[in-house]
Amino acid sequence: MRLFIGIPLPSVVTDELAALSIRLQSANDGLRWSLPESWHITLQFLGNKADDHRACITERLHNLRHRPIPIELEDLGFFDRAGIFYAGVSLMPGLVSLQQLVTATTLHCGFAPDTRPYHPHITLARTRNKSGAQALRKLKAHLQRQPTFTRFTAHEFLLYESLLTSSGSRYEVRERFPLIH
Repeated sequence: MRLFIGIPLPSVVTDELAALSIRLQSANDGLRWSLPESWHITLQFLGNKADDHRACITERLHNLRHRPIPIELEDLGFFDRAGIFYAGVSLMPGLVSLQQLVTATTLHCGFAPDTRPYHPHITLARTRNKSGAQALRKLKAHLQRQPTFTRFTAHEFLLYESLLTSSGSRYEVRERFPLIH
């Protein structure tokens, strides 16, 4: 099973991102647009793991204590080499603290933290193939101004399983972990 840990988005933010995506999409734009039900803020990608790893993660994360955290979306951006269009997420102290606590907790279950700097974001679209650079250039040229999004407070984080289908990945919630005052 392919697992990751993330923060779900409230419906108001999902609605704002969906309206933006619809406005930016065009027929044959060369992009594969993410579905709103897949939008989240990743805290840690765990990869393909067996059920015993999931049990360890679940037990340890239920013992994790952190208060709810404010979340603020930033500007839209691009990971050009990866072919990704995203909405950035501000590196606020609470989010950084939770991400570090999650990765320290999963370390006890055999997961090494990512060596790259944490760059929270919400993936809105991906290029369809290696020649997708042109699609990203067109999208960049089409962006008139940066939108503003509703700030929110995250009251939980989730353990997701990524299920690969012929139409892309589908994410199912496997466990919920509350953030408590």
